[in-house]
Amino acid sequence: MAHGSRTAESCWSCGALVALRDLTESVPGRTAQPLSYGQPSISILVPTLNAERTIAECLGAIKRQRYPQELIEIIVADGGSQDRTRSIASDYGARIVMNPLRTGECGKAVALAHARNDLVCLIDSDNILVGDDWFARMVVPFQRAAVVGSEPIAFACAPGDSLIDRYCAAMGVNDPLCLFLGNYDRRSALTGRWTSLPIKTERIDGNLYFTLQQKWLPTIGANGTMYRRIAITALVSDELVDIDLPCQLREAVPGALFAKVDVAIRHLYCTDIQTFMRKQTRRIRDVFSERRRARKGNYPWVSEGRLGIVRFCLCTLLVVPLLWQVGVAFRRSRQRAVLFHPIACWLTLGTYAVNYLFARGRPLSRDDWRQ
Repeated sequence: MAHGSRTAESCWSCGALVALRDLTESVPGRTAQPLSYGQPSISILVPTLNAERTIAECLGAIKRQRYPQELIEIIVADGGSQDRTRSIASDYGARIVMNPLRTGECGKAVALAHARNDLVCLIDSDNILVGDDWFARMVVPFQRAAVVGSEPIAFACAPGDSLIDRYCAAMGVNDPLCLFLGNYDRRSALTGRWTSLPIKTERIDGNLYFTLQQKWLPTIGANGTMYRRIAITALVSDELVDIDLPCQLREAVPGALFAKVDVAIRHLYCTDIQTFMRKQTRRIRDVFSERRRARKGNYPWVSEGRLGIVRFCLCTLLVVPLLWQVGVAFRRSRQRAVLFHPIACWLTLGTYAVNYLFARGRPLSRDDWRQ
């Protein structure tokens, strides 16, 4: 199976891909490569920083895939780990590149610059693929020329995962505020849906397809999202911001389609309340950062979702609505971890309120960042 041996004749290279090549070639120094004939090749982009706790399990799940390993490359962009992260990644055959700016967004951009395959898959070092046919199922939507990206429809958990990880998997969110804004993007036991935004979808062979040409997009783009490399190369410079990419593609590739694939991914988000609060602090500081404010048009649910924010605040303060939500989620999932929901909401509200009042615009130090 020769890599890049066919171009226009291939089902991986027709129709909308002409426009994607034009987009890529419009950027000096960037060249679009023809896609593979048959199964597409995949570049796995993994940003790391002191990730020895999870990186072995992450890369092990990739290596166990029943997908031709010669069509897979793993690129680890490391931000200067002080633990065994790079050593472990090397043991799994990953190509290591350095990420001097340290953040995950910069690491993904660095890894993308080194990618050479048809598709790129954004896998964080705390993501674990579920099933050995994960890649085989994730690439299926790309047989449709207009599809630029695909993403797992659900989070999953294992018996040994932390209480918070099992809660996030059941609720389909890492941030409970998203349940009230409706912009979550994984199947939730609370609603029985993968998002509450008014997204028109088409179901084909068990997967959901929708156009990116919609006013409201959920927070798609992270934790296992896969893209055509030529679709995003020209859109990324120093940072690859997960939830920015779909919005950029909406503008750059009219008619682009996105797929939610009927597979799951584990996200080892955090093990304790202290880490949960630290990550929520990082999230809210990022929302109020100058970079994110400059792109606020990408996130109408921030400026226009005030009703959802008010509902979140009232439900959290009144408590009783949260207990009702726990009952609904438990009835659907039978996961006792959903009992963490009121605590997650209280911690999130408190963290967001304190940072909104006292720390807006103040950047977080990256000196002790880790996965």
